[in-house]
Amino acid sequence: MQAPTADELLREPAVQEALEQAWIDSLADDPLRRHEEGGWVYLNTTTGSIGIRRAPVGGQAFLDLSSPPILPDAVVVATFHTHPNPSAEGWESGPSTADTQSAWGFGVPCIIRADDGIHTTGPNSRRGGLTGGRGYPP
Repeated sequence: MQAPTADELLREPAVQEALEQAWIDSLADDPLRRHEEGGWVYLNTTTGSIGIRRAPVGGQAFLDLSSPPILPDAVVVATFHTHPNPSAEGWESGPSTADTQSAWGFGVPCIIRADDGIHTTGPNSRRGGLTGGRGYPP
């Protein structure tokens, strides 16, 4: 078993559903209440199944993904979050510098849902494969 790539994860129904639900929950159409939503994508190293855990609600342009829950028999293989602020108003729809830096720092791909689609940044797959602990790789 290998760590899935960002492209492989984007084809996973659990990831697709999590991205769309996070987008809905972000309230992108409400200028006063829009906020970032997201979480972590896990690979169960026993079954090979993909699982999702959501992070606490973020702010208008911030979400803390620094402390993924540790799950038995699973490793973090990606993070995901939304960019609910409209690109038509000058907001960056794709990965910000902070998104890219955190993805490389965490050692897993970052998947972003925005008003113009889905973007990725960071490594193509989990750094070091499936070794190195259940949270982020060392």
